Amino acid sequence: MRILYYYWDEFNGEDCMDAMRRLGHEVEVVKFKLSSYELTDEDEDKFRVLLTREEMGKRYYDIVYSFDYYPSISEVCLKYNMPYISWVFDCPHYTLDSHTITNPVNKVFVFDKELCQLMRNKGIETVNYSPLGVNEKRLSEFCSNLDAETDGRIVYQHDVCFLGNLYDNEFNFYDQVSFLPPELKEYIDMVINLQEKIYGHDLFTDEKAITPEHVKRLREYIKLEDSGKYDLDHDRIILDMLRKKVTVNERRHILEKMGERFDTVIYTTPDAKPIEGVCNMGVADYENRMPLVFRRSKINLNITLRSIISGVSLRVLDVLAAGGFLITTYQKEIDEYFENGKDLAIAHTPEEMLELTSYYLEHEDERKAIAENGQKKVFEKFAYTKLLPKILKVY
Repeated sequence: MRILYYYWDEFNGEDCMDAMRRLGHEVEVVKFKLSSYELTDEDEDKFRVLLTREEMGKRYYDIVYSFDYYPSISEVCLKYNMPYISWVFDCPHYTLDSHTITNPVNKVFVFDKELCQLMRNKGIETVNYSPLGVNEKRLSEFCSNLDAETDGRIVYQHDVCFLGNLYDNEFNFYDQVSFLPPELKEYIDMVINLQEKIYGHDLFTDEKAITPEHVKRLREYIKLEDSGKYDLDHDRIILDMLRKKVTVNERRHILEKMGERFDTVIYTTPDAKPIEGVCNMGVADYENRMPLVFRRSKINLNITLRSIISGVSLRVLDVLAAGGFLITTYQKEIDEYFENGKDLAIAHTPEEMLELTSYYLEHEDERKAIAENGQKKVFEKFAYTKLLPKILKVY
């Protein structure tokens, strides 16, 4: 298959293209400077030349591929009847609300079963489910080379490590709301605090907790722009805003407790608000430093972004693929794919995450065995070479 790959310098693009080529596909990269996800007329002309290219009277490329969904690419592909495959790793990803999502050339994959079912229930048949993937070849070789430097021993640099965004900046949209009536804000804050302590059940879609009337009132005070290009579900956007606030609180509170009890570091943006007892090591690049951090931390933490309702975040796969030991907050699909206590450790409450951290710091042999099992499971089930045959199947 000949794949025209739209590459926007996404961190996992090289890994995916490598797997495509190892599967025997020809991959040609195309780049455009998409402003607000839109193609300029000039770039559309360049794209048209590629999409209409022929060899021996037949279309040259078989598909256009991108990570995340680009409505403008879908529109051009529709114009020239070119299959467009999109694999979405961002959540939320509001371009999925574009009216173009139902274009018949589309084959879009999301990694959250609940989101997939939500869109299917709306009659959107172009959206499918697939978990995310890793480059098993690169990471296997990376681990082997790293361990060879120390004669097979794992040299630990950190006891407890969290790598990810704290979202305590411009992305914390809830705290930027200028005004909410005191009684409404008090109630919403109560639900946010309660959700922080509950894993596996989303209070924001539970009408016993957040009623349609609550959402209606929030919409009176939280104004969202509407470009007219998307069929945006403003109610869901507001609920995602609240979920983001839960994540902000949850990550900070868990890391504060970790810092009080353990040698704890975070890898995040330099502008993140300091956490007492926790050292910010800065941003780690995806290809080199990140797997090194995961491999050489005794315990890696995953605190899933709350807008991911059921899915396995890419961070879970990244840690395990690097041979790191992982303690993660509970998600329905994590529990489906992985065995708790064998492939990773699952915390069902913030308190349990602290308890598991304390336990596994003292039980190195168990920790190592679990990390090895987790890596094997990810290579077996989540390697790009295992998932792409389904993703790329268009006929």
